[in-house]
Order: sequence, then structure tokens, then C-alpha cells
Amino acid sequence: MSADFEAPWVEKYRPRVLADVVGNRDTIASLQAMARAGNMTNLILAGPPGTGKTTSILCLAHELLGPTSVKQAVLELNASDDRGIDTVRTKIKMFAQQKVTLPPGRHKLVILDEADAMTAAAQQALRRTMELFSATTRFALACNNSTKVIEPIQSRCAMLRFTRLSDEMLLRRLLTVCQEENVGYNDEGLAALIFTAEGDMRNALNNLQATASGFHFISDENVFQVCDQPHPAVVKDLLTHCEQARLDRAEELALGLVKSGYSSLDVIGTIFRVCKALSMPDEKLKLEFIKLIGATHMCIADGVSTQLQIHGLVARLCAAAAVETTTG
Repeated sequence: MSADFEAPWVEKYRPRVLADVVGNRDTIASLQAMARAGNMTNLILAGPPGTGKTTSILCLAHELLGPTSVKQAVLELNASDDRGIDTVRTKIKMFAQQKVTLPPGRHKLVILDEADAMTAAAQQALRRTMELFSATTRFALACNNSTKVIEPIQSRCAMLRFTRLSDEMLLRRLLTVCQEENVGYNDEGLAALIFTAEGDMRNALNNLQATASGFHFISDENVFQVCDQPHPAVVKDLLTHCEQARLDRAEELALGLVKSGYSSLDVIGTIFRVCKALSMPDEKLKLEFIKLIGATHMCIADGVSTQLQIHGLVARLCAAAAVETTTG
């Protein structure tokens, strides 16, 4: 197996310039304007994982500083690992104090990934560091939840928001990688990758590489086996039986999912996504289904994740369908 094949595809195919970043065109346009101006402010990049936050700021750093300066002038830390106050006082402060020769008007850059995982004390220390070294250093904080970043830091940063990538965007990049790596695929396999990724490019590429490595062909069966998620076709059958108030058939499928070893959270997540996309003639019943699934999802997310939650949901869905049929 070649060294190239063993390299993570998510790194191998990571964009190097802002123009190649997939999705979030308005946000990328703002970063491109900063690159053209030759100056950037402190930034908070907020959004779901795998949507290009870290990649975008790395591209901006390369375009602002060039390939030679970027090695000395950029400090990248994952704040979920280095999240204590000592990291701010040692690594970040020492980096900010270093003298680096840069083009006129350029600044050193500190990139903090998953900044919302930093402790409150570390964030307070970071705020002070941002003030002290504002003349020489800029900070870019990538996070999933911007509300967990303290207000004093938020007020010192421009906020850029990233959203989940569309299915079409994921499909285009997956097709490109499949062609570059000579990986065989069918349409169902690509649809399965998109379904499991949920708008997360990193997830999509990792699942693609894992499936290609294990099976050398991208089919829906192979993808769901690698990702270890319930097959949407099974879940669709389950919901169809619930829609027709066939409790025994629906319970049979639910029991099969539980016996297959899937976690309750995986099962309920797949049920929700399949139900949302399911075409049901009775719109009112579909809304009732989504409400019941959401309530069960909340119980499972709160830690009450026994198999009884899934069986209870199936019973409630069948009961709702039976009531709708009677009243209709």
C-alpha cells in the first residue's frame, strides 16, 4: 500500500487557498477581502464540525504570510487538549513575545481550534494576552458554540458563521476524491456517505477512505457497515409499518436494530432523519411523528438511553397513526 494511500484523505485533499474551500461563500468572501487588504482582525469562526473553519483560517494565513513565513508566524493549538490557563501563560504568551520578520503590515497568528472547550480562567487570561500583544499578533478562534466564548473575547473579535454543507457540495468533493484515488462506487454508496456525513466534509472523507480501504468499492451496504449506523431502508420500513399502525411488524424491525448492537442514540438519530425526508400523504401525522421522535431523542440525549425508549417510541407512533386513521 502506498504512502499516499495511507495518508488521511481529509489532509491530502485539504484546500490550500480560500477559493478552493467548499461552501459558505459569503463567509469565504469576507476572508478573501481580508487577504486582499493584507490585514486581518481577531476572528471567531463558529459553526458545526467539518464545515471548513480551521481550513479557511489556514488558507488565509498562507495567503497573508506566504509559505515561508507561515511556519514561524503561525501557532496552531487544539484548545480542547491545551485548554488550561498554563497554556495561555506559556505557549501562547511566549509565541506572542517572539520576534518574527514579516512583510509590512502583517501579524503573527494564533489559531485556537475548539476554543469553546477552554476553561473560563484560560479565556480570561487569553483576553489579557490579546490586549497586550494586539500590535503584533492576531487571534483566530474556531468553535462549535460561540456562546461558550466569554463576552470580553467576543467583543474583541469579528464573528464569522459557518453552516453545514449541502448534499450537492459533499457529492462534488466525494466524486473528485473517488476519481483521484481510482475508487469504484455506485450512486447508492455516495448517497449513503452523504447521509452519514450530515453536512460534515471531514466525516464524509473519513468514511469514504475507511470504506475504500476495507472494501475497495463504495456501496450503501459497505458504507453502513463501516460507519456502523442503522440502514435507512430498514428504518424507512419501520416507519411505514408505524404509519399503518402495524405494531407487531414495526416492533420486529425495532428489535432487530437493537439486537444488531446499535446505540439508542444512533437509532433515534437515523429515525429522525429518515422521517424528515419521508413522503407521507398525511402531513399532520408526519408532524406528530416528528414531535414524538424529538421528545424521545431528548430523553435519550439526557442519558435515559435504554432500549425501552425505542420500543416505547414505536408504540407511540403506532398509537398516533391509529388515532389519526380513526378520526380521519
